[in-house]
Amino acid sequence: MTAPANRLIVVLCLALTSFAFTGDRPAYRLFTAAGQAADYDQMLGELAQADVVLFGEQHNDVIAHWLELQVAKDLLRLKKPGQVVLGMEMFERDVQPLVARYATGSLADTAFEHQARPWPNYATDYRPLLQFARDNKIPVVGTNAPRPFAQAVARGSLKALDKLPAVDRALLAPLPLKVNYDLPGYKNMAAMFGGDSKTHGGGAQNIIQAQALKDATMAHFIQASRQEGQTLLHLNGSYHSDHHDGIVAYLSQYAPKLRVKTLSVVTQEQLQQLDKEQVNVADYVVVVPADMSKSY
Repeated sequence: MTAPANRLIVVLCLALTSFAFTGDRPAYRLFTAAGQAADYDQMLGELAQADVVLFGEQHNDVIAHWLELQVAKDLLRLKKPGQVVLGMEMFERDVQPLVARYATGSLADTAFEHQARPWPNYATDYRPLLQFARDNKIPVVGTNAPRPFAQAVARGSLKALDKLPAVDRALLAPLPLKVNYDLPGYKNMAAMFGGDSKTHGGGAQNIIQAQALKDATMAHFIQASRQEGQTLLHLNGSYHSDHHDGIVAYLSQYAPKLRVKTLSVVTQEQLQQLDKEQVNVADYVVVVPADMSKSY
């Protein structure tokens, strides 16, 4: 065999070896609740038929924020004008007038960012979504309970809200608030404090009540902010909607006939299959590599 032929064989072997070790490097993979590989377009068709889509994100996950924008764009493409609403945990109810003005283009970026208390990662992670909504005349709804009220409950239980004036009550879910301590998410929170959610006094119970206030308030304003035929895409931390509790549980109380779909973003070391602990965490599970870049 000639020298040129030997060199060609070596080059081909190196190329094949490189291909075998490199393979595909997806930024994410999509699975059904049961752990079956899912198709994005099929998922999107289901989301477009839902009344509410709860996108459970990891707040610092860049893939989640990119995918939220893609879902918003594609829902707008599939729905009729006026049939998409964007809801966001990231803005509290007392700044809703500012959110609404920004979405209609009547409030400048600098004024909005100065007054609306955006999260520290707003510029990279949420501003593109708000600008997309503004450019396409999509209503935007801030759904979260104002932080001072949640903090008051965490310190002193739901009783801290008993004497709130009507103007403040209007920023929250209907009071008095019932809390189902048997919801999986709330039971997990109790376990973090080393006690039972119903009997572990003070700390655990108060914090669960504060979480419930947020979940219920988001559910209340999600339900109140959409009209018949609209799909409300809501962005929230995955813990608020995983396992169909949290926001979903309160939506089932406030509007049991709503068609709700959930997504959850999780991280895994491998993307070939869904880890057992992630099965049934949501209707669709977005799996992101554990070493994916974070926004903070």
